[in-house]
Amino acid sequence: MKKTVIALAAMAALALPAMAADGAAVYKAKCAMCHGADGSKVNAAMGIKPLSSAEVQKQSDAQLIEIVTKGKAKMPAYGSRMSADEIKAAVSFIRTLKK
Repeated sequence: MKKTVIALAAMAALALPAMAADGAAVYKAKCAMCHGADGSKVNAAMGIKPLSSAEVQKQSDAQLIEIVTKGKAKMPAYGSRMSADEIKAAVSFIRTLKK
C-alpha cells in the first residue's frame, strides 16, 4: 500500500509540468495578434511597445502580470480571458524576447 501511494505521488509530480501552460502557445494565441510573433510590433497610437524593449523588460513579473490581467492604457484586460497559469506562462515567454 505504501509503495502504491509513493508511486502515485511520483507520477503526479511528473505530470504537473506537462499540465502547465505553454508560454509560447499562449503568446501565439492571445498576444501575437497585437504584439507580433516576436513581440517587436510597434503601434504608438495603441501604446504598443516592443516587448523586447528595456522599458517593458525592466518591469517585474508581478507588474507584467497585473498589466495583462487588468489592462493598462489601451491594452484590454485579459484576466477574464486567460487563466492565471496562462498569464504567468505568457509573461515567462515575454522574458525570452529580451534583446
